Amino acid sequence: MLRAHTVARRTIELREEPDPVVTDGHALVRVHHVALCGTDHSIWDDNYPTELPMVQGHEFVGVIEQIDAQASDLAVGTPVAVSPMVYCGTCGPCAAERYNVCETISCLGCYEDGALAELIAMPVEKLHPLPSDMPLRLAALGEPGSIAMQAVNRGTPQPGETALVLGCGPIGLLATLFLTERGVKVIASDLDEHRMQLARDFGAVATIAAGTDPFLDTAGADVLAEHCPLGGPTLVIEATGVPVSFENAVRLAAPTARVVQVGISTAVAALSMRDVPFKELDIRGSRNSLNLIPQALEVLNSRQDLAYKLITHSFGVGQLSEAFETMEDPTAQVGKIIIDMPVANQANADEQFLEVNYS
Repeated sequence: MLRAHTVARRTIELREEPDPVVTDGHALVRVHHVALCGTDHSIWDDNYPTELPMVQGHEFVGVIEQIDAQASDLAVGTPVAVSPMVYCGTCGPCAAERYNVCETISCLGCYEDGALAELIAMPVEKLHPLPSDMPLRLAALGEPGSIAMQAVNRGTPQPGETALVLGCGPIGLLATLFLTERGVKVIASDLDEHRMQLARDFGAVATIAAGTDPFLDTAGADVLAEHCPLGGPTLVIEATGVPVSFENAVRLAAPTARVVQVGISTAVAALSMRDVPFKELDIRGSRNSLNLIPQALEVLNSRQDLAYKLITHSFGVGQLSEAFETMEDPTAQVGKIIIDMPVANQANADEQFLEVNYS
């Protein structure tokens, strides 16, 4: 089989290697599509706390090619999205059923070899069958969808309340969709007008152009005043990882609001020691997800029109370097980039042949 190894900074080697061996409790999955995120770019750029060389790829979907039948009701030929998270099951967080913050947590494609390979062997409990008739390409969004859903769940949203989503990248857009599906009124904010238009497509009732200092111009303040009768949003989801954005989340939140921090960086935010206690805010972190890929897939499948808007670029596995370089291009308006593995490329070619010859 073919595997893509990130061997050094911005250096990828494609290698032919033996197929994995299926052991008890595992299945062999033929990978069709792998989605890329900012973490993948950081690893490729050797700017992430992991060691190279590594096979990247943690957002992926494929089809079961071989399976331990005694360990699962799933069958050969079943399309599945795959959870890449690895946890111990015995530490304090795992014992408390918070395995998404396991003390020794790992993730395929981030800290150990992942899915940029034609075949991968996975424990059967990590496999999630797709909703009926869901396209495999869309199902590659199941893992990032689960991250957004975890953030939404951490915010304990209530129907009818107003939430502010800071950042209209894929996680912020999916959070906007999931909140809207639960009857929450969403205001979204970003620096980019194109992304804010997408947020409106995903259900935001209004958008605010983000700035640096001050965050709100008169128009932005009017938006909050119109939609936030309690003096601000009662739920804020910060999805950028930019310190000033977290500072704004705390500053703009209504008294007694919940602030969920899902954007990650190593930067340091500067907060007034008054804001959190004076408004008695709940500050909640959100990391990974508590096995939410199936729920995310259901929503994505029901709103395929929106899910397709997240996918802006596709590349073959031999074009990985070009894909990562595209992520750096501010004019490319990158949402999610999908890497099509060889079997997917062949399927696409077959479909195009049929369209040409039988349409």
